Amino acid sequence: MPAMQWLHQQRVAGGFLGFLVLGAGFSPALAGDSLYGKVTEVKDATVVTLDYGAGTYVVRITGIEAPREGKFAQDAREVVAKLVLGKTIHLRFEGRNDKGEMVGQVFTDDPEVGVKDVGLELMKSGLVRRIQGYDYKYHELSAAESEARKGHRGLWAATPPK
Repeated sequence: MPAMQWLHQQRVAGGFLGFLVLGAGFSPALAGDSLYGKVTEVKDATVVTLDYGAGTYVVRITGIEAPREGKFAQDAREVVAKLVLGKTIHLRFEGRNDKGEMVGQVFTDDPEVGVKDVGLELMKSGLVRRIQGYDYKYHELSAAESEARKGHRGLWAATPPK
């Protein structure tokens, strides 16, 4: 193969690869995709702002509902802030909701804390409820909610929540 033809093929291949990489930065995330970034804000126990380097996403933690006000709402927000605020997380994207928020599982990625599913940690502590009809593949959320109820933790401590 002549040197000029080989050089041309290398440039075309390099240009195509560059186009793919550039295009990936502008394309929306698809369900099942993973993304790493730093949490810059904890809006409430279920919503955080993720800075992924090229921009930010508002992310809703999947499968859980937190009280909107009161002691448990504040406690749940504090747990989330302690786990992820100012730290790198791993987001496993599931989709977008009608507000345009990214929805997915949020995992800690911190050597001090280890890898933890933030929604599952909130559920284990009894600070959130599972969204009716939603669960993880191996039913981890419903098992954690059941354990929190049996252990009378958080929302299940005294009287059943309304």
